[in-house]
Amino acid sequence: MLDFVTRPQDLDPIEIASRDEISALQFHRMKRSLKHCYENSPFYRQRFDEHGVHPEDLKTLSDLSKFPFTTKTDLRDTYPFGMFAVPREQLVRIHGSSGTTGKPTVVGYTKHDIDVWADVVARSIRASGGRPGDIVHVAYGYGLFTGGLGAHYGAERLGCTVVPISGGMTERQVTLMNDFKPRIIMVTPSYMLSILDEFRRQGIDPRESSIEVGIFGAEPWTNAMRSEIEQAFNMHAVDIYGLSEVMGPGVANECVETKDGLHVWEDHFYPEIIDPVTGAVLPDGELGELVFTTLTKEGLPMVRYRTRDLTRLLPGTARSMRRIEKITGRSDDMIILRGVNVFPTQIEEQILKCGGLAPHFQIELTRAGRMDNMIVHVECAADSTDAAARAQSAKELAHHIKSVVGISTKIEVQDPTSIARSEGKAKRVVDNRPKT
Repeated sequence: MLDFVTRPQDLDPIEIASRDEISALQFHRMKRSLKHCYENSPFYRQRFDEHGVHPEDLKTLSDLSKFPFTTKTDLRDTYPFGMFAVPREQLVRIHGSSGTTGKPTVVGYTKHDIDVWADVVARSIRASGGRPGDIVHVAYGYGLFTGGLGAHYGAERLGCTVVPISGGMTERQVTLMNDFKPRIIMVTPSYMLSILDEFRRQGIDPRESSIEVGIFGAEPWTNAMRSEIEQAFNMHAVDIYGLSEVMGPGVANECVETKDGLHVWEDHFYPEIIDPVTGAVLPDGELGELVFTTLTKEGLPMVRYRTRDLTRLLPGTARSMRRIEKITGRSDDMIILRGVNVFPTQIEEQILKCGGLAPHFQIELTRAGRMDNMIVHVECAADSTDAAARAQSAKELAHHIKSVVGISTKIEVQDPTSIARSEGKAKRVVDNRPKT
């Protein structure tokens, strides 16, 4: 496995600036962004007024705690374009992510936003060991999902040659990797394991492949998975973080030299860690929920967006900007399965479409070998207890989940009253995946 050395002249000056310089830039940009929100977004003007705050109340960076949070519910409530801070005609692109009601969470970008996004992804690829002229095999999905196009534009901005293959067609993925000799692959870590299996199925030694760097994101993954991929391919596996509401991939990235957490690109995204129950801001180093305020976005600026991801903020190492630890979990019940966001309420909605099923269910997450899987345990209706009826209901539910949510699941239809009831909040998700 090659060692990577990053020269200071290869970096953006802000990456190795002093903390005072970074904070001064953040304060300047935050004041401008809050003013932009208040003057151009009816949603934020109303929200600020309701909480009795004004952009001029920001005297220091710590004053951001006076401002209200933004949540995914806000985007759903203003679907599709109600949170934009520019006229719709100024948007050059719209992306979306799945929501619990079947409608996507809509995000929009101006030309300036696309440029910033390309810049931070290019910076992320460079931090991962990428360099101009590299061939980058992009196997993230293209379309409304931000992964494919986010990676694509960033790689082009860095000066790389992009292979925009998207997801699927695993046999062809391996063929093109052998033919085109890419140095970098950008893909979900779970799909990289499928690619590994295909290498072995074809009798090709993955350690002889041209890949030196894998940039993996869109789902949680463990250091054990990192080790397996690195050893199998004799490559570096580096973590990238992002979410569509804040920008997309490229909000934070590991540096290949250290792989000790993801540096947040703090010149564009201001991070906070809060207590997920009280909302109080926690000091650096304490575990809590990650919150972001965008500093340079025009189309859909975000003020204190609650990501629901649990992590902690740590000092910079390979770069001056602070790091976040690998995401350890979430403060809500969202599941990320093979790169797809899944909410228990989505599963419940599909169960309610099936007349032979009762609305009592539990989701079990397992890992067969290296792949995460979902099993939906659901009760049959009292009048649908025979084996044929159960089999039909299971087939129907699996079809609905695949069609609407976009994932394949195993369905186990059980006897009435067999799923444990709760007097409080129902425990909808049981995670039986290994923790390391």
